Amino acid sequence: MNINAVIVEDSRLARNELKELIKKFPNITILGEAENVDDGVVLIQETKPDLLFLDINMPEKDGFQLLEELDEAPLVIFTTAFDEYAIKSFEYNALDYLMKPISVKRFEAAIHKITDRFDSSNVSESPTQKLTENSQIFIKDGEQCWLVKIADIILFEIVGNYTRVYFDNNKPLLYKSLNQVEDKLPINNYFRANRQQIINTNHIKNVIPWFSGKLKLEMINGVEVEVSRRQSQSFKERLSL
Repeated sequence: MNINAVIVEDSRLARNELKELIKKFPNITILGEAENVDDGVVLIQETKPDLLFLDINMPEKDGFQLLEELDEAPLVIFTTAFDEYAIKSFEYNALDYLMKPISVKRFEAAIHKITDRFDSSNVSESPTQKLTENSQIFIKDGEQCWLVKIADIILFEIVGNYTRVYFDNNKPLLYKSLNQVEDKLPINNYFRANRQQIINTNHIKNVIPWFSGKLKLEMINGVEVEVSRRQSQSFKERLSL
């Protein structure tokens, strides 16, 4: 399977070293490279790569700020000279970190990891306006960062002008409105339960009849979601209840 990739790295020497390493893997095609975050965002939006080689520490804006500007993040391999910074800052679903200078053995191990990831799931798909179950989004809340697969998100919830995202035991804030999130979500498995919450129907543990014809949903993480009267009828029709 061919893997389309881009490089965002401020050092020309580091970019050239990466390209030399990548030459040994004919299934990886470099679509382009950028030396700063702003150019990197434009490149990623134009090319829709499967894989991003991303430096963390760059002038003006860092690699995490680049990911914050994307609606959908490709799979990411970080390239960094700051081991403790990278590992402490990014605690969920990072594909890999490559420490500079990058050794051939370490690079090959990272590429085998990405190849296995592609072989196990169809992550390379034709670009669409909507996210897919395999899409992942970047969330930064305080000092914590996550790359979260859409399919793993249990529910989204309004918090002021932002959205709280529930996955595993985490519930960070995403700095987008719930309406912005809803516009991007896949249609099949996501349901607007009420004005405040969107749930992933694959993560419902129990459906409880509630008063006035309404429903209450118990999610797998223990959160209970009350479905509005109007949406309860839609939910019953959707799931043939």
